[in-house]
Amino acid sequence: MPLVRYRKVVILGYRSVGKTSLAHQFVEGEFLEGYDPTVDNTYSKIVTLGKDEFHLHLVDTAGQDEYSILPYSFIIGVHGYVLVYSVTSLHSFHVIENLYQKLHEGHGKTRLPVVLVGNKADLSPDREVQAIEGKKLAESWGATFMESSARENQLTQGIFTKVIQEIARVENSYGQERRCSLM
Repeated sequence: MPLVRYRKVVILGYRSVGKTSLAHQFVEGEFLEGYDPTVDNTYSKIVTLGKDEFHLHLVDTAGQDEYSILPYSFIIGVHGYVLVYSVTSLHSFHVIENLYQKLHEGHGKTRLPVVLVGNKADLSPDREVQAIEGKKLAESWGATFMESSARENQLTQGIFTKVIQEIARVENSYGQERRCSLM
């Protein structure tokens, strides 16, 4: 019987970047056409990776801005983060940089399990943020970068699979750093 591991993942980003659409597409397999601003939603889904099962608990947050104070509930007991901006909004990209800094300060860790997502890739004609900019930002954080389209279900499964892998990668690297040898 596979081991079921619980993973809490917070989805953060500026308003209207598609956080809820990504979460809903991942869990329900459908795109929500209408838009109602999110207060805070949670989604759950069992994900199987190899021989392991993960009970993924997604916290879909209200849109943040550069002045938002991140509550401790976004830091304590959280295993990983999906940081979302819209490729059609340079402002949302700058907000995500700010949010990452706040997370980094809140955790006091050198490496956070983060997947940076440029959403709304299907709206390329309206693009304000090039993929190379997202890639560079993610690399500067030691994070994974992906572009997606919740509307077209492009990489929505991959985003949440990747965040599970990032959590494992960061947990394993910290585990290795803590080992000591007696001589």
